[in-house]
Amino acid sequence: MAGTRVLVVDDSLTMRALISGALERIPGVEVVGMADGAAEARSLVESAHPDVMTLDVEMPGMSGLDYLAEIMETKPMPVIMFSTRTQEGAAESIEALRLGALDCFPKPRVAAPAELDAIIAKLAKRLKAAKKADLKPKAAKPAPRIAPIDWNGRLLLVGGDASSTKGLFDLFSAFPANCPPTVVVQHLGPGLVESMAEKLAEQVAPKVVIAAEGMALEQGTIYLAPAADAHLVIDQWPSGSLRLLARDPVAGERPSISLLFASAAKAATSNAVGVLLLDANEDGAGGLKALSAAGGYAFAPAEGGGFNLTRGLVSQPVATDGLAAGVLKMCSK
Repeated sequence: MAGTRVLVVDDSLTMRALISGALERIPGVEVVGMADGAAEARSLVESAHPDVMTLDVEMPGMSGLDYLAEIMETKPMPVIMFSTRTQEGAAESIEALRLGALDCFPKPRVAAPAELDAIIAKLAKRLKAAKKADLKPKAAKPAPRIAPIDWNGRLLLVGGDASSTKGLFDLFSAFPANCPPTVVVQHLGPGLVESMAEKLAEQVAPKVVIAAEGMALEQGTIYLAPAADAHLVIDQWPSGSLRLLARDPVAGERPSISLLFASAAKAATSNAVGVLLLDANEDGAGGLKALSAAGGYAFAPAEGGGFNLTRGLVSQPVATDGLAAGVLKMCSK
């Protein structure tokens, strides 16, 4: 299998060297070019044919966010962002993910190999997924918001990671203000959950909150798992509430998507709908299977694009642009 070809874009010569050095320590990765800005990057995309681009969020001239928007609107390719971790930087990172970046990593603050070592494992995993990403030009118009639903009492669970950010915005932007109670576990980097909640609340009709211990589950609200050393689970259903469990990571993740889905399978059984925005080998697959086996409805990515809706042994395809309508149909009378 051919290696992953990466183009590094950053206005800092030091950062280009640090990021390139980290990438070249990952087996199967080849840095095929380095650019100091958008103009040079455009030329190298045509000549070097990279599979993936790493892009600086903060660049003089055309910013990384503006260049990312151009890429996704004209010739989409997998992009991994590097950013500072200030409050402003966190907001910009979420905007980059909303535009379609697969992940956003913190820039190393010093030229120390140990600091880069901390992100190499995650970067390697993201690069592996990036090469398989099926990206299409961004739609000219957002999906139309769906009319208010006549809720049937089902709970909605959603799992994703940083690369799922655009998918979450697309999904929730179509939701009416009276959506089913929706609980989300998303694996994000440190300091990003608050910015995710703020940005999402600006663009969707339902209320968006960060989940807390004992919080009641109510219609019209989207609950995001907090960036804490705890799992988010469903306590009971109906008249349910949320619990935060300080337990060991599950499959290397905390909070765990699988644990959220499994808790819903136990508490709500057939009165739960799960949506997994990650590949089947990622966190969430086991919990989604348990939810489906318990009589609930499960949406998971299908090979070749779109989603599969399953319940028990029954499965049917759902197009990506029909996901919101399909989810809300399962939560309506």
